[in-house]
Amino acid sequence: MKTFVILFALILSEFAMGQATITVHVTNVPTDQGEIRFGLFTEGTFIKKAPDYHETATVKDHSSTVVFENIPAGEYAISCFQDKNMNETFDFEPNGMPAEPYGLSNDAPSSYGPPLWSDAKFTVADKPVSMEIHF
Repeated sequence: MKTFVILFALILSEFAMGQATITVHVTNVPTDQGEIRFGLFTEGTFIKKAPDYHETATVKDHSSTVVFENIPAGEYAISCFQDKNMNETFDFEPNGMPAEPYGLSNDAPSSYGPPLWSDAKFTVADKPVSMEIHF
């Protein structure tokens, strides 16, 4: 029984440690139309698959804020876009250029192709993370 209690306490402490809150504030949103869709990605899902975590927030006064809670320690990147037409999809022009405003963690550049993981990644440990993304 004593072994079980110790094992349970260790598992519980591992679960409690290494989780954090990520607060993301987006500025320079062109209009207050629609909403901002946020995706939190690991390296394996970044720009390839659905995000590991996602949130949606309204736009007010050309900015938006969202909070991801209980995120395990690790490396992540955030991608967000203004879903102006509320179709839940990041729209593109016929020439392949984005049709809706977007941004990435670290304000990673992506003007000549898809963004790079190495430019957008950041580390989550056991402390809150706060960042600003500029559209």
